[in-house]
Amino acid sequence: MSENKEGGGRRRRRRSRRKPTNGAESKPWSQGDPDAVEQALARFNQSPPPMGMPESIDPPPQERQLKWRTNAVPKNIQRKVGDIVCKPGEFGFLPEERVDEIRGQIDHLPITIEQALSLRGALNQEKSVHSHGRLMRNANQLRRRYDKGEGVLTLSQRFDAPPVNTFRAILSGRGWSKNRIKETLKNPNRMNDRDQEEFAKAEEADKVSSVNQSDTQTAAEVFEDILCAHFDSLDIRFRRQEDLLREQKESEGRAVVTPDLLLLDDVRINGVPCAWIDAKHFYGADLRFPRKKTQKQVDRYVKEYGQGAIVYRHGFTGSLVQRGAILLDASPLDLTPLNEFHEKRAGGSHS
Repeated sequence: MSENKEGGGRRRRRRSRRKPTNGAESKPWSQGDPDAVEQALARFNQSPPPMGMPESIDPPPQERQLKWRTNAVPKNIQRKVGDIVCKPGEFGFLPEERVDEIRGQIDHLPITIEQALSLRGALNQEKSVHSHGRLMRNANQLRRRYDKGEGVLTLSQRFDAPPVNTFRAILSGRGWSKNRIKETLKNPNRMNDRDQEEFAKAEEADKVSSVNQSDTQTAAEVFEDILCAHFDSLDIRFRRQEDLLREQKESEGRAVVTPDLLLLDDVRINGVPCAWIDAKHFYGADLRFPRKKTQKQVDRYVKEYGQGAIVYRHGFTGSLVQRGAILLDASPLDLTPLNEFHEKRAGGSHS
């Protein structure tokens, strides 16, 4: 707290000379990249037009100014809550008692339980990536311990790695190829009884690297539909990802650049011109793995269309920056269809 007070006054005076304009300097996630903004504005006159943009837009693109109120979660809160929601070896859905325990611990903090649970998912994903190399290096040891009777959940906890990844490492320790592991886990009845039983336990206790991610995918699609419905209600024209995908598969043989919404009007969100919008059905954590993964995607969009925006379903950390994309949360959206989807899912399971 009292880090070297000497010179602190000078630092404070220097800071006070910078006069923030509407707080923009303290919100780097809300600012456009100048080159990307220029490209977004130029897209309507570009020849040939960017991929997926019509040759002519009739009536011509309309300038639309949108105000989008966004509240970011402070970085120190991400750290605090991360320590609360992440326990070693805990990678699965949480029982109600554990969720209530977390709720009680974060009650006084500026973060919701949904945000905290989604942050937990991001932290576990990060842990999964970091533990992969360690698991592979110890594949033979894992296989030996497993063969001597240790269960996959015990080994997962010992190595603080997701259970399904731990099981993959055991199979790798047997000399199985990546392809054989992948195909076998898709058809577990090919395995012996013990392996089938242990794999079922691993899947049950693992939300991070489980083979079946269909619920997560469906929820993401519902959120994308909600975002499209919002822009429809504002009479803003756009093309959807599925249209771009179909078109590019025909012309290029594969998907090349497919944001969720490619905007056909001159949309300026909080004053920043945006050519595209992408929906993320999770919390935007300021962590290396998701930041790098999203930036790679953003770079592709920016290269083709210029500046855009990302809408995070569960908000994001205020220190997170994705060059070429302003960051938004879901506060203006009607999330009723998403809530209905989650209610229909089997009750009692949490992120």
